Amino acid sequence: MTAVVTFETKTKKLIDDLKSVCANYGLGNDGNEFKIITQVFLYKFLNDKFVYEAKKKDKEVAKADDWEATLRAKSDEDYEMLMALLPESTARMRPEHFIPHLFRGQDKPKFAETFDNTLLDIAKENSNIFSVITEGGEKIVLFENISKYVTDKRDEFCKAIINKLINFSFEHIFEEKFDFYATIFEYLIKDYNTNSGGKYAEYFTPHAVSKIMARCLVQGEVEDATCYDPSAGSGTLLMNLAHQIGEQNCTIYSQDISQKSSGLLRLNLILNDLVHSIPNIVKGNTILEPYHKDDLGRLEKFDYIVSNPPFKLDFSDYSEDLDTKENHERFFAGIPNIPAKKKEAMAIYLLFIQHIMYSLKDKGKAAIVVPTGFITAQSGIDKKIRQKLVKEKMLAGVVSMPSNIFATTGTNVSILFLDKENKEDVVLIDASNLGTKVKEGKNQKTVLSEEEEDLIINTFNAKEAVDDFSVVVGYDDIKAKNLSLSAGQYFEVKIEYVDVSKEEFKEKMNSFSYKLDMLFEKSGHLERQIKENLKTFRYE
Repeated sequence: MTAVVTFETKTKKLIDDLKSVCANYGLGNDGNEFKIITQVFLYKFLNDKFVYEAKKKDKEVAKADDWEATLRAKSDEDYEMLMALLPESTARMRPEHFIPHLFRGQDKPKFAETFDNTLLDIAKENSNIFSVITEGGEKIVLFENISKYVTDKRDEFCKAIINKLINFSFEHIFEEKFDFYATIFEYLIKDYNTNSGGKYAEYFTPHAVSKIMARCLVQGEVEDATCYDPSAGSGTLLMNLAHQIGEQNCTIYSQDISQKSSGLLRLNLILNDLVHSIPNIVKGNTILEPYHKDDLGRLEKFDYIVSNPPFKLDFSDYSEDLDTKENHERFFAGIPNIPAKKKEAMAIYLLFIQHIMYSLKDKGKAAIVVPTGFITAQSGIDKKIRQKLVKEKMLAGVVSMPSNIFATTGTNVSILFLDKENKEDVVLIDASNLGTKVKEGKNQKTVLSEEEEDLIINTFNAKEAVDDFSVVVGYDDIKAKNLSLSAGQYFEVKIEYVDVSKEEFKEKMNSFSYKLDMLFEKSGHLERQIKENLKTFRYE
């Protein structure tokens, strides 16, 4: 454990060192810095992963004092044979791609060009496995020119980067799993996850919410599952879900309109041993042009779906295009109206909920972050969606989260759980009173303890009723409450009865009577005084 903590510290120092290099060359905390840091980090990770896997397959490389010289000395035939033995998730690299090779070539002219070409060559060599695709079929490869973001001293900039990479290795940590890489990933992008990141800011689902969604969705052994997020962002929800199922037991599918988010998700998949799912990452508009379809051109159906969809987003440019015959079944409850003002305040999440319901397999399950207002709204699309959930008996439950569980928004949220096999009891939890308030930058955030997270998860999975915390209701109960999915509306009003003797009762009543007499007397005195005061008023 100590070794892991030490290595985590070293990894974070490497990230800080790379950010320092960027700052020294005028790229402090902007979008270009973000692109450079994440790509250089990925290059280092893939470089070390190749060496790690090569040593496992080749005893000569494993025993060598200089692994790079040993690999470089191999014939083309032997090198190709070694690469054929490596796992598919390992990027294919040549001796000239390795960091030590670049390190030795720093004194040669046009080093920035050599550095850039190395990364571009690796991207081209691994295009089939590591590329993200757009909805139009275009490939977004691993790397781009790094030095183009620097206006002056490009050679020196690239040399500074290589010098930070040479004395550090991931090799001894590849056996670590989800928790380690989740921490590193969050640290890697933390400076671009705040308002200071400007338009490059990326808001992520809090770990507590992701954990609750995954552990309430997945219970028991699961094999060969398809997992989908139609608004994937950086993939936090998908990573937690895959970890709960087992990375080897699931395939990830996603779509997100942001190229930046798709790139982050790719990085997350590589870190978490889910490279086999990278071809299923799509940069595109899920609502307008959902990408994943079966052989007959119908929308793909999935075993598990997780989503933290955008609550407010202007879709007025293509809203009319959604009103098609093909979409009538998908958007069964309707398309939200376009407000005359504040178009960015559109309730686009209602489209995502409907899309998710449509995209579930017959035994599928889903967890969706929704504004808490959705679970009680008494009109419009919100209620129509809940009517269908109840009518078709595809609810598992709702967890209403504490306010400010997201530091970046004041919107209260709940987690809506769907389960097309759950035809009986539904669990409703009010967790709004849990958590501790903390400051995160300029914002206030509510943080759940591990014990509070487990309380929510265990109560939900056990379908347990806990006073003033959770209720277990049937679909008929929900109909009787006008389709409300708020736990608080089902809590019983409890009246405590205390046994008293006849004498105690008489004494209490006498006390009440005496107090009333005193109040009436005081009231009468005030009444008389007010009347006397009124007589003193004169018209002047």
